[in-house]
Amino acid sequence: MAQSLLSARLSSEATIGEKWVNRYIKRHTELCSKYSRKYDYQRAKCEDPELIRGWFKRFHDTIQKHGILEQDIYNMDETGFQMGIISTAKVVCGSETRESHAKAIQPGNREWVTAIIAVNTAGWVLPPQIILAAKNHQSQWYKAVPNDYRVSVSDNGWTNDALGLDWLQEVFEKHTASCTVGRYRLLILDGHSSHATAEFDKFCTERKIIPLYMPPHSSHLLQPLDVSCFSPLKCLYGQKIAEMIKNGVYAISKEDFLYIYPTVH
Repeated sequence: MAQSLLSARLSSEATIGEKWVNRYIKRHTELCSKYSRKYDYQRAKCEDPELIRGWFKRFHDTIQKHGILEQDIYNMDETGFQMGIISTAKVVCGSETRESHAKAIQPGNREWVTAIIAVNTAGWVLPPQIILAAKNHQSQWYKAVPNDYRVSVSDNGWTNDALGLDWLQEVFEKHTASCTVGRYRLLILDGHSSHATAEFDKFCTERKIIPLYMPPHSSHLLQPLDVSCFSPLKCLYGQKIAEMIKNGVYAISKEDFLYIYPTVH
């Protein structure tokens, strides 16, 4: 644009200098230069203010329509852990260190574990459902697991339709039915396929649970657990793994995970 303006004012041969952009930014203190970063197109679309306002309006209208009380509002989400990955930390080291990052030894076990977590608007958290990558349950896993935790297995440690329904029936219903103050419970969640099966919907209808699904690709803005809770949870878990390394433990097993996780949860 600057080149076009200059050519129009002077002549077509006139050109802006090599440092013109830098000097222009320096002259205008309201501007600065930054590196661009990759950002998912689907997420960018969901940052439309109208879409965000529409979500909160739907949330408000649902509460008004069904007369839902604050104590009966719940929010759930899943998060994943790699069992042997430590947290990054700032350390003091010798000035002769050439690398930009100090190296910290970690077990490196990247086996995936999923935790399904739900919180209540009034401030209490439901026991989690832990999903391990395995074919069958092992008795040694349960030595340090709290009695109200639910431990499940899947081929890859991820949730699926059957486990989503299992969480609804054996965790959510079991721990919230007796605490219900009003007529309905509101369950806020994302639109993952395991939350949107016919069986999931049927159970919700029968038990007066109203599932309210957030817009797709918007959990980085709208999901309270994802925005505020999962990062410190994973950071604390990583710190515990680092402590085990210092104590000479270089392999993290499922039993170790189930021993560590309740202390950070």
